[in-house]
Amino acid sequence: MVSPSFSTKLVFFACFVLFTFSHKLVTGESDKVELNLYYESLCPGCQSFIVDELVKVFDSDLDTITDVKLVPFGYAKVSNNLTVICQHGEEECKLNALEACVINTLPNPKSQYKFIRCVENNTDNWESSCLKGYGNEKAINDCYNSDLSKKV
Repeated sequence: MVSPSFSTKLVFFACFVLFTFSHKLVTGESDKVELNLYYESLCPGCQSFIVDELVKVFDSDLDTITDVKLVPFGYAKVSNNLTVICQHGEEECKLNALEACVINTLPNPKSQYKFIRCVENNTDNWESSCLKGYGNEKAINDCYNSDLSKKV
């Protein structure tokens, strides 16, 4: 992966990736900063951010004070025949669906992130590189290969 630079970070924002930081008062156990990351699976800037920068949240104590939600979200259009066309092609639509299934299946945000980071770092061979070792392989595959992947 290319090391992040200022221009890479600008590309990240230009790829229709939105950060939403909202400070919420949470009644109960703790107050956390909510972080929603909307990203495109095959956007180079998004990939760089997920692989090289967001890891710092999960490798530090920051994950104890943040509620990170990853949202695979592409700049897509729906054609007349109701086919979804993603900005970076059909493979991006597939990876967005896969990652939505991972989020739907794996309950732990840290596990979700590790799987998605693996996919973003290995988009050409994610099945052999990422599918095993995170648990719920069958449930992820079942979601990905069903209509549920279009709903989540």
